[in-house]
Amino acid sequence: MLEEELRKEKICQNEVEKEISSMELKMAEVRKCKVSAGTAQRNEVQQSQKAIRTLEYRLDRALTRFNEQLNNNSHLREELQTLQIERARFQQLKNRLEKELHNLRKKIGEVVTQSTAAYDARVEAQSKMTMMKEKAEKDLTQYNAEMKELERVIAHEFSLKEFMTTKCSEKRGHDEGHETGHRQLSAPKVQRRMDSGEESRDALEEVFEKIKTVTGEDNLDLLVSRFIQVEDRNFALFNFVNEQNNEAEVLRDQISQIQSEIEQFGETALQQEREHQCLLRGFDEKRKEIEYQAEDYEQRASILSQILDQIKTEVNSIVSKIDCDRSVIEDKLGSSAGISENNIMSYLGLVEQKTNELLTIQAFLNSKDLEKDYNPKDLAKFLLGQNPELLQQNISIQPAIDSLEYDESPVTDEEERPLSQGELRRRIMKRVQQKESSHRQAAAKATKI
Repeated sequence: MLEEELRKEKICQNEVEKEISSMELKMAEVRKCKVSAGTAQRNEVQQSQKAIRTLEYRLDRALTRFNEQLNNNSHLREELQTLQIERARFQQLKNRLEKELHNLRKKIGEVVTQSTAAYDARVEAQSKMTMMKEKAEKDLTQYNAEMKELERVIAHEFSLKEFMTTKCSEKRGHDEGHETGHRQLSAPKVQRRMDSGEESRDALEEVFEKIKTVTGEDNLDLLVSRFIQVEDRNFALFNFVNEQNNEAEVLRDQISQIQSEIEQFGETALQQEREHQCLLRGFDEKRKEIEYQAEDYEQRASILSQILDQIKTEVNSIVSKIDCDRSVIEDKLGSSAGISENNIMSYLGLVEQKTNELLTIQAFLNSKDLEKDYNPKDLAKFLLGQNPELLQQNISIQPAIDSLEYDESPVTDEEERPLSQGELRRRIMKRVQQKESSHRQAAAKATKI
């Protein structure tokens, strides 16, 4: 609809210019002829003035519509600047969210690796604990069997020792008694000593026969040496049993300590697993939230991209309809790719420049009309696209703004957070007002010069 109105206004303006040129030629012919004042001449002059007033009225209407289009163009520029700022902000926020998502996935991978390693260590510890329990049970069973065997051997050796000790003590007592009696007895008692000696010999022979029956050995010296060897062996076995008891006690203490450590390690592993599960749930929730935000921002960016494409299409249509010279921008940018996000502001500046030229032509044509009062202030208003008689508001024409200054503007840490629509609008209006004030100051300085 906007393109159709611009086309109609352009056609209308061309017709008005043709009519103005025709009327100027007619007025020149009238001045040259200088026909005497008459009724016909006055009627022709009145008709000419009426036609001029009609054309001026149509021109005012055309200027009014043109000013409305300039106003719409200004609003489109503001919206375009807002969209460019929002696009840059969303792009930076999207990059930051993608970076956070990458770091979050990396942390999740590390936590999963740690959990797997902890689980493997737990399984290995449990297998070692089972093996140690089985080994401890086997050692304890073997130890009990060896202890029973040693107790049986010790009991047998102890009974044999008691028997031999008893027999040796009896023999020693008989020998001592025999020697004492030999010293104390007098000659009359020699026969009695011989009788007692024979009885002691008989007793010893009886004991020896019993030992021979039990052991099956005839040599007494060999029996004594064997008895001494058995005593030494029993003493060594007794020491060995004591050492085995001490080692068994130490093993019991070690087994108890290992079991307590295994239980403690199991509790620690369970606690770590619970903590890892909690961390994984937190990371998963944060990842879902970030993905939801990323999808939302992508949708908003897609909408903004569609709006920007529509604006580029409209600007391209306007540039084509008002016959703007594209070669200036193409030579400046070194490319003829058409309107893009980076050079759209340059094309808008070209449209405004062409508009100013058309307004200047219109003001020049108005100033050539000798029958109208010439006011320099009105000329300045016409140059600004204003009609002093019909318009009450001032529509300022902003100069071209390079879009790169928004893309290259640094974003501080404070601006990294998402802004609400009200905050973003206030910031944009503040920047626009600053630019307008700077342009006014520059215009005032140029006027003084």
